[in-house]
Amino acid sequence: MDPSHSDSDAQKMDMDAVEQARESEFLTLSLPPLAEDDPFFAEKKRLLNARELKFKFLVPLHSSAEEVLQIADQMVQTARISCMNEKELYFAGDDDIGPFSPRNEIESLNLMLAIVSSSISNVKDKAVEVLQLLRDSTIAMVKSVGDSNIHKMTATKFGTDSEELLLKWGKDHGVRTKLKIAYFEEAGRGAVASEDMSIGDIALEIPVSLIISEDLVYNSDMFDVLKNLDAITSDTMLLLWSMRERFNPNSKFKIYFDTLPENFNTGLSFGVDSLTLLEGTLLLEELLQSKEHVRKQFDALFPALCDNYPVIFQQELYSWDKFLWACELWYSNSMKVVFADGKLRTCLVPVAGFLNHSLCPHILHYGRVDPASKSLKFPVSRPCEAGDQCYLSYGSFPASHLIIFYGFLPKGDNPYDVIPLDFDAPDAEDGGNQLPTGENVSATHLVRGTWLSKVDEAHAYGLAPKLLAHLRALLKADCAGLPPRTPEDGVDKDVERNVLEMILSIFEPMLEGICDSDNFERNNSSWDVKLSLDYKDLQRRIISSIITSCNCGLQMSEDM
Repeated sequence: MDPSHSDSDAQKMDMDAVEQARESEFLTLSLPPLAEDDPFFAEKKRLLNARELKFKFLVPLHSSAEEVLQIADQMVQTARISCMNEKELYFAGDDDIGPFSPRNEIESLNLMLAIVSSSISNVKDKAVEVLQLLRDSTIAMVKSVGDSNIHKMTATKFGTDSEELLLKWGKDHGVRTKLKIAYFEEAGRGAVASEDMSIGDIALEIPVSLIISEDLVYNSDMFDVLKNLDAITSDTMLLLWSMRERFNPNSKFKIYFDTLPENFNTGLSFGVDSLTLLEGTLLLEELLQSKEHVRKQFDALFPALCDNYPVIFQQELYSWDKFLWACELWYSNSMKVVFADGKLRTCLVPVAGFLNHSLCPHILHYGRVDPASKSLKFPVSRPCEAGDQCYLSYGSFPASHLIIFYGFLPKGDNPYDVIPLDFDAPDAEDGGNQLPTGENVSATHLVRGTWLSKVDEAHAYGLAPKLLAHLRALLKADCAGLPPRTPEDGVDKDVERNVLEMILSIFEPMLEGICDSDNFERNNSSWDVKLSLDYKDLQRRIISSIITSCNCGLQMSEDM
């Protein structure tokens, strides 16, 4: 035997033994890496690198509780970036570690909890203790998010005969639920937990057979007509199908349609008084465009369908009022669902429509049919106690979208209430300054209430770092040839003043254009007028915060 081989093998065995011993002293936890098809992959990767965050964590088995919680904090920071959406990414600074929104925080903690919980069954002894500590601390953080974002509503009464009949009909057809229907003075109907629910519990389970989707249209006599129409979508077909099915006494879904309201009271039904009040706001233009779109859609279909196919499209069922009702039904109650075949469909889901929206929802993920049970499940991502209203997330929408298509303003500070701004991009050929590498170079930027900012820098002004970087690059050309007044912190006072004055020149006239709503008698006003007044108050608050922050910035610049 060659002695050199013997020594080499012995050294390798020693190294393997050391590595195994080292691994036995650590617990490895890995969060899922960023998906390369994530549309925000590059920006998320940049933030992770800027903060030196990773997806793999080594937890010493003999760590103190404090050391374990420090590692948990690093895991949460990584998960937050992984779960960020476009607007959260836009407003995040490189040094901003979050939380970025209640939605993001709940999703991030649930991602971390899933990894920790799945690892417990694969380890033993000391590792179990460490994982249990991580699990308990994560659950406590989830509960803390809910506790700090509570907006209690008191149920005035519980479900009437029609709602109880719907729940019974659902259960007879395979629905499983831990919810009951209640009425709330502030929000109409909602779903209340009938028992305590922990993270991961299924609040509601709907079999595929009760989901209203395009397949129902394809199997109806209506499809023979609609399939020959140019450019008609499956969503429009469903809308037309539901207009007729609503009045079908033999419909499988009659009990469901009977529980739907006569009026949905969304922004599409705003009257003249409420629209007049919105003058000077961005919502007015969006509302008018949406109303015009719906009207054009109706005029393109009727009365032609009724005239050409009177048996299928009976004139009394396809009036403008009934068409608008159906539009509001689908806008406010439909869900996007991925079926077992992988296809995404727009659907109505009986019973699930009673779940109201919240900025801090209990239910985040519900859009995919479980192929094993052939049902759509609604698991809770944070605890919900018996008697509490159980909330869903409709999406990361601004107030304008929620008013137009759902007819309400959410409780609490909405981090997605933004005002878009369009600027010309800096052009190097014209003497402009290019934006720093990695910055958002699009011409559209965003502002929101400055009280939401967590960027703790003297020259941040509560505004998005990407917006400030863009404007600084854009306005440096205006100061070309002038000696920069740059103090020790490296800030050019002339550029800063120009940036702040430009923002003020946009928002001061905007605030003046929104008349004060304090003189209106809200209590005796109609629902749409009240909603318009609430929206105006919100816009004034956002714009006022921007103006105040910019004026403070100008004063600070003069005091430097």
